[in-house]
Amino acid sequence: MDLLLWILALGALLLGLLGLALPLLPGSPLLFGGAWLLAWLDDYQRVGGWTVALIGVLALLAWAIDYVAAVVGVKKAGASKQAMLGAGLGALLGLPLGLIGLIGGPVLGAMLGEYLARKDEAQAGKAGLAAGLAFVVAMALKLGLGIAMLGVLAFAYFV
Repeated sequence: MDLLLWILALGALLLGLLGLALPLLPGSPLLFGGAWLLAWLDDYQRVGGWTVALIGVLALLAWAIDYVAAVVGVKKAGASKQAMLGAGLGALLGLPLGLIGLIGGPVLGAMLGEYLARKDEAQAGKAGLAAGLAFVVAMALKLGLGIAMLGVLAFAYFV
């Protein structure tokens, strides 16, 4: 039984790392779950409660990035509040549609919101581009946080 749980924990870590780049897998929760399971299997001897808590905070940050990245990117581009709202709603509505929805939802939402606010196609395009670039930056940040989570886990476990 223990071997099965170890395999499950390592599988969750692997799938979690993949999930940071693939939108249909919940990357951060899987990474956290795998780390917690490894700590629990070892009776928190190598990976203590504070380490698990730190990994949990990093997982929450990585998870939150998906929801705020488009809004922050659109705001930095000088877009309207409607564009920011559109990017946020587009991110939420696009999640069930996989990768296309994850990228296209915030882009289309920002463009629509900006166009409705200012009736300026060029500015709407700029808002959409900012939302798309924010997606790329968010993915890089999530990967960085995921690697940090694995680094904290490996350091605690092996050092």
